[in-house]
Amino acid sequence: MKILLLGAGAWGTALAISASSNRASSHQVTLWARDAAHAQKLQAERANTRYLPGIGFPDSLRLTGGADTLQEALLGQDLVILATPVSAARGLLQRLSEVRAPVAWLSKGFEAPVNQAFGLMVHEIRAQVAINLRAGVLSGPSFAQEVARGQPTALVAASEHAEVRAALVAAFHSPTLRIYANDDLVGVEVGGAVKNVLAIATGLCDGLQLGLNARAALITRGLAEITRLGVALGARAETFTGLSGLGDLVLTATGDLSRNRRVGLALAQGQSLQQAVASLGHVAEGVYCARTVVQRAAGLGVEMPISAAVVALLDGRITPLEAVAALMGRGPRDELV
Repeated sequence: MKILLLGAGAWGTALAISASSNRASSHQVTLWARDAAHAQKLQAERANTRYLPGIGFPDSLRLTGGADTLQEALLGQDLVILATPVSAARGLLQRLSEVRAPVAWLSKGFEAPVNQAFGLMVHEIRAQVAINLRAGVLSGPSFAQEVARGQPTALVAASEHAEVRAALVAAFHSPTLRIYANDDLVGVEVGGAVKNVLAIATGLCDGLQLGLNARAALITRGLAEITRLGVALGARAETFTGLSGLGDLVLTATGDLSRNRRVGLALAQGQSLQQAVASLGHVAEGVYCARTVVQRAAGLGVEMPISAAVVALLDGRITPLEAVAALMGRGPRDELV
């Protein structure tokens, strides 16, 4: 199977390493970097020392790069993976609009508003610019470093097209990486996007040393928020008890490798948002999509108080302690309403 991964950041590189390390398969895996100089550096070092230091490339992994090489790289591929931030998805999907092979993305989040009042998830972008693509998403609880090292991980391949789900399973299922199929593309995307916002809240909770009781309550009520929004957008409620809902939320909210969690920790320690983001060296999608999450929820009449508190905190309208007080000061209500 010929697999092309577009984007040589941490996650794209990790999946390329995983797929080309699977001895049970005979995949031909190519990792494409947008910048030709970056691709040359990857080839020379046979490692991505910026994002995955200390993890070498399998001998079979192919490297290429440069915007002018994209069309050539696409020729003859059986599966194309977009391993870019959400901000780059629209441009790449436009360039891939006539690709016949299955396409999937790894992005989790919402893009900034373009020609509408709110930002879109990637499946919504695809519906605008590449409607004929057979496409889906690969998502779930995963840190790139652990996947690249071959540590046990489970992901979900979601698409309305059975052949896309099958291609993702065939490409990435291995002794160290389990791939489960799901046809609820909307639910998987909502879970992957919104959990980043809740991870900022949980990082804040831990940074303020509010305790394990508070953390458990925050994660549980955060999952309720994700589920309410997802169902309103057309997802199935049961999707959010799976890998891309509960699984990804728990990992991102509690794992020390989580960038969004680290933003919350930094804010609790008194850092400004600019300082918190600058210290990461990577994109923290929750910072950029929190406002869109709350806007879309409001437009659908969905209550998301934790997410709203995160937005107020990121905007500097309240302090970390005021955010906690606002949440704890809400009136009583039935749990399942």
